[in-house]
Amino acid sequence: MKEFMDDDFLLDTETAKKLYHEHAEKMPIIDYHCHLQPKEIYEDKKFRNLTEVWLGAGDRYGDHYKWRALRARGYEEDSISGPDDDYKKYMQFVESMPYFVGNPLYHWSHLEMRRYFGIYDVIKPENAEKIWKQANKVLEKLTAREMMYKFRVKTVCTTDDPVDSLEWHKKMNADKTLKVKVRPAFRPDKAINVELSWFASWVKQLSEVVGKPINCLQDMLDALAERIKFFDGMGSKLSDHALDVVHYAPATYAEADAIFRKGMEGKPVTDAEQDKYKGYVLLFLGKEYAKYGWVQQYHIGALRNNSKSMLEKIGPDTGFDAIEDAVYMEKLSALLGELDKDGNLPKTILYCLNPRDNYALTVLAGCFQKEGVKGRVQVGTAWWFLDQQDGMRQNLETLMQVGLVAQSVGMLTDSRSFLAYPRHEYYRRILCQMLGRLVESGQYPASETEVLGKIVEDVCYNNAAEYFGFDKD
Repeated sequence: MKEFMDDDFLLDTETAKKLYHEHAEKMPIIDYHCHLQPKEIYEDKKFRNLTEVWLGAGDRYGDHYKWRALRARGYEEDSISGPDDDYKKYMQFVESMPYFVGNPLYHWSHLEMRRYFGIYDVIKPENAEKIWKQANKVLEKLTAREMMYKFRVKTVCTTDDPVDSLEWHKKMNADKTLKVKVRPAFRPDKAINVELSWFASWVKQLSEVVGKPINCLQDMLDALAERIKFFDGMGSKLSDHALDVVHYAPATYAEADAIFRKGMEGKPVTDAEQDKYKGYVLLFLGKEYAKYGWVQQYHIGALRNNSKSMLEKIGPDTGFDAIEDAVYMEKLSALLGELDKDGNLPKTILYCLNPRDNYALTVLAGCFQKEGVKGRVQVGTAWWFLDQQDGMRQNLETLMQVGLVAQSVGMLTDSRSFLAYPRHEYYRRILCQMLGRLVESGQYPASETEVLGKIVEDVCYNNAAEYFGFDKD
């Protein structure tokens, strides 16, 4: 019987061990998509205790993966995401840990204790007080920045609304003591979701930020172009879109503008109208990104805010989202094809939340490559609910079978937590496990192990550095 999570955890062949320990383990991290708060990085946040950094601050901002597991255990919401006592929250999580068998939380949580706090005890009630005291002692010096330095994080890309002043990014750009390059990423979902009730109020915010009235669609597009230029000047190299359902249909400016005006008046917008409006705006944005050499990311397939009672009680983005099953390949193909037709398709990363779509998305990505660009359009790492062993293996296997895993830009955290960096280790171990099995089953020559080592280093770090233009970070 193997020791629990030893140095060769998940590395079940000699080749896998060699690939991980000699190549993957030493590589720095580029976290090109996350939800960390720039203010906390700049201020080098010091956490009051283990609960705050591990589970959340009690203001409905924290680790959704852990919250969902605790909800399944039947605890009160205020003792999960709300203002309840920190130690009570901590004990609930520790008491629940043995019941997370088979869930990635079990591995992630132990990796977090080991890599950040040097705590190798099994997380269970009998060890709870010892872990609490030891971790809190470490947190006296282990600040937000120190957590990033511990994992050799070179670049972090936060997620930022076009109306954001980026004041914390400005301060970080001027801070010579900060050893991590923190870049904003442009997230224009609120400009695209014309059907939602707060669309008009957000456009008003955008108008105030640019200091110009927005009375028509062209005014808004001009404002977005101005904000893209501003983000670029602040070091941004990429955008991010939550395309829960892909909307696209050819549209004239007059058609898209009429739909924009309906949204501004709070009138209902049909699915067909969403196809035209959202397609028109996405085409405009794609062309703008191409001008600046940005990468655009499409996150596809979330079904959001499913519990209406909890949406009313504690608000959106608190862990009540699920997997959408809409069919979208034809519309996505048309959108990418229209940008590609005139040479305006920027580098693009596609993510799917429904595992059903892995093969279709990876094959589609292969239709839009470009001379001189490695993996111009590619499928990103297993995302959100797929960020676990089966999901990662399926994602990597699909890239091997109908794409090129060697060109992948690798892992990201997509996390609100500074404790999420061991997920890169988890991913790297699984990557090495899969490649090692190919060698030791005779499917790849053992004589080419050094080539595999180079591929591992590329997927872990080098590809992302080149793809995003972070080579000098």
